[in-house]
Amino acid sequence: MPLDLEEQEQLDQFKAFWQKYRNLITGVLTVALFAYAAYSGYQWWRNSQALEASKLYETMVTAIAKGDKEQILRASDDLQKDFARTPYAAMSSLVAAKISADAGDNAKALDYLRWTAKNASNDGYIAIAKLRLISQLIEQGSEKDFAEADQILKEAPISGFEALWLERRGDWYLAQKKNAEAKKSYEEAWKKLNQSKEFPEEARRLLKVKLDAVGGVAQ
Repeated sequence: MPLDLEEQEQLDQFKAFWQKYRNLITGVLTVALFAYAAYSGYQWWRNSQALEASKLYETMVTAIAKGDKEQILRASDDLQKDFARTPYAAMSSLVAAKISADAGDNAKALDYLRWTAKNASNDGYIAIAKLRLISQLIEQGSEKDFAEADQILKEAPISGFEALWLERRGDWYLAQKKNAEAKKSYEEAWKKLNQSKEFPEEARRLLKVKLDAVGGVAQ
């Protein structure tokens, strides 16, 4: 059917528009297509990674039940190496740090905690790793250990862990017989702890013991 003049004019305008902008339009569509493909591929990869990591973590849990230290540490190392961006890697490293510390291998325990503090994808795991790392460094007690703990404590505390951060700073002072500074940190930690309903009663009791040890008053 022949086109009327208006339709012909619209067709000519479209042809002119397409001729002028077709490269741009094609380019945008190509970029969008690649972006979607990349996103879909990433989602598949992430799900696949999580699935494989969960299987390896289950192997680790089984090893824990058996008391197989070597298999526990091997599974944790594999999770770090192959699935570092999954939560399972951080969880397994925290477990491996505890296993290593209990076995008297403090150097290896510290390595696991440092790795988690640096690489965990979840702020909660990062905070737990740093707090445990600080405690273990304080316990070791060398000048180098105190310096490393001090550097971590100078970092901004992760949201929700401010009270524990202050408590660890108090521990740091107390270990160096700076009781006045320790008392101040513990009292600040107590105030923060009272503002939060999330911490278990055991955390409050432990902090109360520390406060009593330096002559502080829990209010």
